[in-house]
Amino acid sequence: MKNRATLVVFLVSMLFFLLFMSVKPVQDSAIPDFFVGVDAVSDNVEDIKNLVNEVKSYTNLFVIGSIGITFNVMKLEDVCQYVYESGLYFIVFTIPTTDFPQSQWIFDARQRWGNRFLGLYAYDETGGRQIDNDHPYMLVEQADNCADAATKYVEQLNGVLRHYTDYYLHVGDFPLFISDYALFWFDYEAGYDVVLAQLGWNNSRPLNVALCRGAATRFNKDWGVMITWTYDSPPYIESGEELYADLILAYQSGAKYAIVFNYPRLSTYGILKEEHLDALKKLWDYMNSNPRRVDLPNSRFVYVLPMDYGYGFRGPADKIWGLWEADELSDKIWNDVNALLRKNELQLDVGYEDGLGSNAKTYRKIIFWNGTILEKHEIM
Repeated sequence: MKNRATLVVFLVSMLFFLLFMSVKPVQDSAIPDFFVGVDAVSDNVEDIKNLVNEVKSYTNLFVIGSIGITFNVMKLEDVCQYVYESGLYFIVFTIPTTDFPQSQWIFDARQRWGNRFLGLYAYDETGGRQIDNDHPYMLVEQADNCADAATKYVEQLNGVLRHYTDYYLHVGDFPLFISDYALFWFDYEAGYDVVLAQLGWNNSRPLNVALCRGAATRFNKDWGVMITWTYDSPPYIESGEELYADLILAYQSGAKYAIVFNYPRLSTYGILKEEHLDALKKLWDYMNSNPRRVDLPNSRFVYVLPMDYGYGFRGPADKIWGLWEADELSDKIWNDVNALLRKNELQLDVGYEDGLGSNAKTYRKIIFWNGTILEKHEIM
């Protein structure tokens, strides 16, 4: 009887050990060098699961982008677990709420889902709203000059993020993501870890890549693209062929992330039709047959803007910091950058005169807004 009791204790102990081991998160040893996926802005759990089931074999990332999910702890738990079990990495869109203790939830989620939980998508389009003079979302409503505007923007946004991460959520070094369509450099300077340049409307895709990649290079951060609306009415999204071209541009330009914004629900899979799903499948096949070469700045050159010159870059007449009209310098910079892009769109970065950081010396050429050009051997 004693031996039998000992055996029972042993078996029960092993059962609890196995159960404990089974709930530990899978820590993927080889994190992908490129993430492609969908940002699902839906509060319907079944719709999200249907989309996950469709895309899980040809994407590796899913963004849970609706506060209808992220502010409901039961829905959020359900969706995150489903995405995790489907083998996908994921990002959660969130802003502070008192609906449930987010700080504890995020801590527990990091323990539960490990490195599959990539980070938080925190706030949205802060730079674009500044350029658009979008009240009440502007961070800077008055400034004496560009230097004053830049200082205020970075300080205000950094304060928002610090309150969010250090004082409210206590998430420490957990990565913060944002998608934006202007002022990428200053988003990074304020504290974001990943900026996703929005590719949409009739804005220049290569120009937004150059601006975002240049900023990411300066701050030694990852970057990516968010492929968003092209139209403000159905079908909202570009064609499947155009989507594939944007995805390939991101992949070949060295982006870490390429995400398709999916809202509203027009059909089973949001605004995504078969042609868009086919574009994602086609990219997945291309990735598997064309591994990326290491893309270093020394294969590129950089156009350097005046310090703090927060120009919107959506056309020669776009505003500066959302506070001032374009000037003669705007027109010159617009023409300079677009002329360089026409020569070789994949090799151009755009940065600022306040310093390119330790990566400056790795560029093969630096072209300044005032006409000064430094060749490789002249860069200190």
